[in-house]
Amino acid sequence: MIVRGPRPAADVWADYAVIGRWPSWAPHMTGVEADRERLAAGVTGHVRCGPVRLPFTVTAVDEDAMTWTWRVAGIGMRHGVRAVPGGSVTTFHAPPLLLPYLPVARVALRRLVSGRRQEPGHRLDR
Repeated sequence: MIVRGPRPAADVWADYAVIGRWPSWAPHMTGVEADRERLAAGVTGHVRCGPVRLPFTVTAVDEDAMTWTWRVAGIGMRHGVRAVPGGSVTTFHAPPLLLPYLPVARVALRRLVSGRRQEPGHRLDR
């Protein structure tokens, strides 16, 4: 999946790299706990989606390339950011079994590249 928006790539990357910011742009996340504040290989923690806590491990981070991979509940996913004229694009790659999750991920990534923020208690939006 590729999502384009007006935010500079460095700003988008910062919202990925600072783990505590994830719930501000990912409306399905109601919280995140991690053993470090910033993305780095080996970081572990849990994301909360409503009442569900899912364990995660960050498996690789390339700050220069603005890419990172992680495993959530054992499922690997890859994210990236790059600058384009007028803003940035973010990419998301996941295995086919996460197909039902893609609409939710698209909402989150649109928020990420647009700079829209999530207020606590808001529902998923379009």
